[in-house]
Amino acid sequence: MSKTKLLLEVIQDMRTLADSLEALCDAVMSNEPQPEPTESVEEFETKDSKPTFTFEEVRATLAKKSKDGKSADVRALINRYGATKLSDIKQDDYSDVMQEAEAM
Repeated sequence: MSKTKLLLEVIQDMRTLADSLEALCDAVMSNEPQPEPTESVEEFETKDSKPTFTFEEVRATLAKKSKDGKSADVRALINRYGATKLSDIKQDDYSDVMQEAEAM
């Protein structure tokens, strides 16, 4: 089979596929539209979610507190989260750690 004939077959298959997709689209569009939610997903997520912090941000904040003479408080804060060093604290707890650090 020549390359031209193969190319023509591919083109025909693509046209058939396009026709099938168009028929599918028409069928989906003819269904009743779904009611839209009253509250968008993004708004819901931002209302309930805590701010997220990186390890570097937490480390910088705690380092500043240590330099300000609160090394014992920083060590106690790390120990409250069941850790002996900052890298042992779970990333999920970074937000809480930052809140407590800011309150020092």
